[in-house]
Amino acid sequence: MQFAVNDTIYWYDVKGKGVPIVLLHGFTGSNGTWESFKATYAAQYMVITIDLPGHGKTISNTPKTMEACCHDLNELFCHLKLSKIHLVGYSMGGRAALSFAMLYSEMIQTLTLESASPGLHTEEERSKRKAHDDHLAARILEEGLEKFLRYWEQIPLFHSQRRLPEPIQEKLHQERFAQEERGLANSLRFMGTGCQPSWWEELKGFTNDVLLLVGELDEKFIGINQEMHKLFPNSKLTIVPDAGHAIHLEQPDIFGKLVTDFILKSTLHRNNEEENDDCTMGES
Repeated sequence: MQFAVNDTIYWYDVKGKGVPIVLLHGFTGSNGTWESFKATYAAQYMVITIDLPGHGKTISNTPKTMEACCHDLNELFCHLKLSKIHLVGYSMGGRAALSFAMLYSEMIQTLTLESASPGLHTEEERSKRKAHDDHLAARILEEGLEKFLRYWEQIPLFHSQRRLPEPIQEKLHQERFAQEERGLANSLRFMGTGCQPSWWEELKGFTNDVLLLVGELDEKFIGINQEMHKLFPNSKLTIVPDAGHAIHLEQPDIFGKLVTDFILKSTLHRNNEEENDDCTMGES
C-alpha cells in the first residue's frame, strides 16, 4: 500500500489484525526484512512494515532528515488510526524508532531496539561520522550499487551473516541489490548517525518500557546498549547468544519470541497498574 505525505510516497504493508506492531528495517533493507516475523505473528497481531526513505519502494523527491521522516511516520500512523503502537527498529531503523519515540512518546506502548544507538555523544564525533557517511554516499554514486554492496557485505559488522543458510543469504543479497543508488546515498547523508540528533541526554526522561536486543558477537553494540540500559528508567537488556548484528535474521525464532513476550508482559503489567489505580481512586 502507498501513503503520500510531504513530497514522499511511502510504501507500507499491513498484515493481520489486533494490537499493532510496527517494524522499521535497517540500511539497505526494506519491509521484506520482516517476512519471517510477519508469517509467524500476523495471526496474533497487526504487523505493519514500512520502507523507510531511500529504500525499497518508497519514493521521495527530496531527501529526508531523521526528524522529517518521524513526522511523516506520525502522519502515516494517524492515517491508519493508530493511537498506540509497539515500535520495533533494527540498526538504522532502530535509530529511527528511538527518534520517533523521543518526538512522539505518547504514541509508544513499548519500544524494542535491535542493535541500535541513540546517536553520537559529541559534536566532534558527529562531524567525523558525517564526513565518513558523505564519503560513502559519494562512493555509491561514483562506483555504482554493485561495487558498493560488495564492499558493504564484507564489513566486520556483518561477518556473522556468512553463517546463514544460502537461501537466506541470497534473499538478503537480492533485497540489497533491489535498492537505488541515490536513495541510499541520500539516506546516508540525511539520516545517517552523524546527521541525526543525539538522544543520549533524553534517555533518562523516557519512562515507557524499552527492550534492548544485541547479539553476543556484536561487541561494539553490546557496549552501546549497556550504556543505554543504565540511562533508560524502564529497560530490559538481552544479549542474544550466537548472534551478531542482525538478530532477526540470525536467530529469527528467538527474536520473535523475545519481542512478543516483552509486549505481552509489558501490556499485562500496564493493565494491572491501571486496575490498581482505579481501585485506589474508588477507595478514596
